[in-house]
Amino acid sequence: MAIPLLAYKPSSQNQRVAGYEVPNEDTPYIYRIEDCIDETDIQELIWSAYRQVFSEHEILNSFRQENLESQLRNRSITVRDFIRGLAKTPGFYRLVVEKNSNYRVVEICLKRILGRAPYNKDEEIAWSIKIATLGLGGFIDALVNSEEYQSNFGDNTVPYQRRRFKDRPFNLVTPSYADYWRDKEESDRYKWGDVNNFLAMARSIKPKAVTNNVTVNTANIKIPDMTRDNKPQEARVSINPSASFPVR
Repeated sequence: MAIPLLAYKPSSQNQRVAGYEVPNEDTPYIYRIEDCIDETDIQELIWSAYRQVFSEHEILNSFRQENLESQLRNRSITVRDFIRGLAKTPGFYRLVVEKNSNYRVVEICLKRILGRAPYNKDEEIAWSIKIATLGLGGFIDALVNSEEYQSNFGDNTVPYQRRRFKDRPFNLVTPSYADYWRDKEESDRYKWGDVNNFLAMARSIKPKAVTNNVTVNTANIKIPDMTRDNKPQEARVSINPSASFPVR
């Protein structure tokens, strides 16, 4: 029997309040499958889904899912199923899941699939229990099949960050590594100019003394005689007729 999602109290975030700001360049563009009239439009929708799920700075050609793309072009699957498939790929697992705790995975998935940040720690705990009991696939299905997803994006709209009026978008500020991973990498990294690093490096060097047990006796060394017996008596000659010295 599956454990039901624990109850938590949603806080008043931006997406839960009616908008008042004037649309500008920060307003997200909404991609819908019904607005696509040619191959260029459907390709833009596909790449917007990649940017939303994998983040702007993590899109690689090796992460492409050509099978899912083909099904979406042929309208065999919905945009919601395309998002579901991308979140279950090995690339997403390698970039996000295996590098972070369940709490961090919940935070990233809520931002990229539901378009909002977690309400509080209680929600992170509730969804992390879903990951522990259902696995990553069951957790993704629970998000994509949720009433919140259906009411905001439906079957034909690519998820987007809802009601952003300050800071940068989620897909630019949610790197793969969490804070504790970055802090650990920073503390282990060699820092230029730190005298403690130099002292630690000097102490780690253990030079070995060179011992030479071979004795050399100079009496046994014979130096060859390099003097010439016959020294030239005549002046230098040349076969070149233009030389300035005599020619033989």
